[in-house]
Amino acid sequence: MKTRIGLAVVGVGVGLWGLWLLLSALEPPALVRLPIWLGGAVLADDFVLVPLTVGVGSLVARWSAGPDRHRTVGAVRTTLLYVGITSLIAVPLLLRQGKGVNPTVLPRDYLRDWLLLEATIIVGGVAGYFFTLRRSRASSGDIGGR
Repeated sequence: MKTRIGLAVVGVGVGLWGLWLLLSALEPPALVRLPIWLGGAVLADDFVLVPLTVGVGSLVARWSAGPDRHRTVGAVRTTLLYVGITSLIAVPLLLRQGKGVNPTVLPRDYLRDWLLLEATIIVGGVAGYFFTLRRSRASSGDIGGR
């Protein structure tokens, strides 16, 4: 019980210290925009990203219920997972980039590089699917180790 109270005190202290750093680092107009931005992020998550994710997951689950699609599901899920993770990381850079590249940060075009990355992931997912399909068909006659 004492450990729990001690951790709670430390957590509240660290939270207050973070609040102090935030308030001292931002100007008053930025402090007004911050809750608006956070509220927009919550709305975008709740009304765009979550329904989109649930819808795509439902479609993949319904599609995967067909006969002999269990091999395909792994490749599709893995590819969608990696596309989603890299998109989640890239979207803030894409939104912040604005009209042109920032040569002091990265002397390349963020949008083009992100699209190339996503295309590479999709090609890798398709290649992985066909590799496992070919391998499973080659070994399908080998039942019981004969």
